[in-house]
Amino acid sequence: MAAIAPAARPRLPAATLAVVAAGVSAALHLGKLPPAVPALQAALGIDLVEAGFLLSLVQMASMTLGLAAGLASDTIGLRRSMLWGLALLTLASLAGGAIGAAAQPGAHAVPALLALRALEGLGFLLVVMPAPALIRATAPSGAEKSALGWWGAYMPLGVASALLVGPALIAALGWGAWWWALAGVSAAAACWVAASVPADAAAPPTQAEPWPARLRDTLRAPGPWLLAAAFAVYSAQWMAVIGFLPAIYAEAGVPVAWSAVLTAGAAAMNIGGNLLGGRLLQRGRPPAGLLRWGYGAMALGGVAAFLQFGDGLLAAGLPPALRYAAVCAFSFGGGMVPATLFVLALRFAPGPGTVSTTVGLMQQASALGQFCAPPLVAWLAHRMGGWQWTWAVTLACALAGIALAARLRPGPSTQGIHA
Repeated sequence: MAAIAPAARPRLPAATLAVVAAGVSAALHLGKLPPAVPALQAALGIDLVEAGFLLSLVQMASMTLGLAAGLASDTIGLRRSMLWGLALLTLASLAGGAIGAAAQPGAHAVPALLALRALEGLGFLLVVMPAPALIRATAPSGAEKSALGWWGAYMPLGVASALLVGPALIAALGWGAWWWALAGVSAAAACWVAASVPADAAAPPTQAEPWPARLRDTLRAPGPWLLAAAFAVYSAQWMAVIGFLPAIYAEAGVPVAWSAVLTAGAAAMNIGGNLLGGRLLQRGRPPAGLLRWGYGAMALGGVAAFLQFGDGLLAAGLPPALRYAAVCAFSFGGGMVPATLFVLALRFAPGPGTVSTTVGLMQQASALGQFCAPPLVAWLAHRMGGWQWTWAVTLACALAGIALAARLRPGPSTQGIHA
């Protein structure tokens, strides 16, 4: 008898890869600003408050427009929404690069950059809102969950790449060239999506309900709210830890170059967690269990990284190498959370025409968590004279996530569409 060869895992088609690449290109625009802040201060004379607004405008857009952008994606068409978002990112980044290339930018430069940053925030939303539904539509049967694991890694992959590549390119060519380079990346992603992803008319049909009905269905269903809360407590603690790593390393005397590499490395560990989560979901592991493992890893990693005993010269904790390993474990384990939540968004959306709206609600809650947690951690560090109580915030978020995971169990009453 001929030996039966094991079934090979289905390869992701070009359309699915194009959607993931579009998300990575959008995340690059989120991560492009932190490496450019010193150059912007030197070239334009911006102060820290203006730099903070440039950093936070994308999150403000997500906080205020996430649900609306998701609803718009379901209304205008998934592929069309993604192409419009990539076009906005491309045009806004081209205009920002033109400001950077000007010999004398002038007094209008900072307000113009702020307005362009707001446009980039809208473009980012239009790209990422329709992505889970597009991946479900384009991925081969039997590979949907694995593909969503790849999608869950779009943010750490884009941000880590920007943190690694940005400083060198800015030092060599200036921050305007950095803006132009990322405009080229978004334009290339738009061409790939246009060439590979089926037109909206050829995609699986969505419900023809008017948008008020779809909005009402989403807001009345408990599932989207549970997913949004679970995403918020994940993103809040991840951003609070990863976002402050450069400041923590600077206080510890770590050179700037090493600080950038260590921060990017910790952020990149999240990619592996997303891929592992997608693979385990594809093999039939229960989502609630993966969420518990992910939040549990974040709880243990956060405590191990920041907890110390005693004060002043008597303070003691893990050695620096083990603390960094704990941060990496925190980021890696946490990566299983977004991969799982994107799969559950397909199950808990009230119907096929509300997937992007559900993801929009999740994105809005995620942005709220990212907006609120870093100031809370910074206030705690200021009050306590150090970062040693950061673990209290991450532990509280992780325990809340574990409690939410217990309620995210699809059953017979689930009204969504099953992936």
